[in-house]
Amino acid sequence: MLLKIVKRPEPARAMVYVTPILALALTVLTGMSLFTFLGVDPVEALQNFFILPINDQYGLTELFVKATPLILCAIGLSVGFRANVWNIGAEGQLTIGAIFGGGLFVYFHDVDSILLLPAMVLMGAVGGALWAAIPAYLKTRFNANEILTSLMLVYVATLLLSLLVHGPFRDPDGYNFPESRIFSDSATMPILLEGTRLHFGTIIAFLAVITTWIMLAKTLVGFQIKVIGAAPKAGAYAGFSQKKIVWFSLLFGGAMAGLAGVSEVAGPVGQLLPSISPGYGFTAIIVAFLGRLHPVGIIFAGLLMALTYLGGETAQINLGMPVAVTGVFQGMVLFYLLACDVLVNYRFQLNFFGKATS
Repeated sequence: MLLKIVKRPEPARAMVYVTPILALALTVLTGMSLFTFLGVDPVEALQNFFILPINDQYGLTELFVKATPLILCAIGLSVGFRANVWNIGAEGQLTIGAIFGGGLFVYFHDVDSILLLPAMVLMGAVGGALWAAIPAYLKTRFNANEILTSLMLVYVATLLLSLLVHGPFRDPDGYNFPESRIFSDSATMPILLEGTRLHFGTIIAFLAVITTWIMLAKTLVGFQIKVIGAAPKAGAYAGFSQKKIVWFSLLFGGAMAGLAGVSEVAGPVGQLLPSISPGYGFTAIIVAFLGRLHPVGIIFAGLLMALTYLGGETAQINLGMPVAVTGVFQGMVLFYLLACDVLVNYRFQLNFFGKATS
């Protein structure tokens, strides 16, 4: 007897949109089993995880605050993933974007100008794009695997941020703590709703979604990305340059991640610290795939993943759950999504004495 995995000739198209829902249902069921194993009432745990964090206005706005960097990073990654360009380094590009944008304030902290914040946003996008240009160059020049190069650069970016806040970016009046000056009003994202932390970065995220949707659906570049990703040989025959798509995808993803970084430090964080992200760049990979690489789907997936961050904090406070429960839920979502995708696109085949059965 031999077990084989055989590709289905025509996967059910409807299942492409059903599998994320199925993955979420399986995650919830597994989560209930996990809570029971830990000695916690599963119904109460799920209530703390998914309902209590957003049962008032402040909680709902916090959901969008958490979702903003996830959506920005994921929308950039989705463009590359569509073209089979596997940028795994959004976390590092987010960090460099924060350094570029926040660094502009550090050196112009005494400037009170309405142009300071737009310049910081622009520098954040430029910083993220420049950091993504490194794996783009290595990929197109030496055919280096962009998964490895972009991932390794995450740790370089993190250490660079730590070096700067311990050194030249450190607040001279901060009692030697490793942190920059607190951003002034002219360098801070405007608050959209008084009494909350909902800031203008959320508007930037939604504008990025709309722009990306139009770019993918209505422009030649978007068409090239789809063709190169689906059929590279057909794209080459049509005269589309795969190297140009690699450059565009990585630079675009880096710019979006850089925007996420500067929106964090100029938004809820308010200064440069040794750590400015709990892993938004990595979680954004889950967001992109859960949203089926579609801009609208990414909005809903980003809100869902943001809820796991809020739910993890609530469960930690109310139930004494470990903070790692957030990562467990996010990991289960990705695991079940990939598992469901395998079953949609492939089937198991048993061979009994040379006779195949499915």
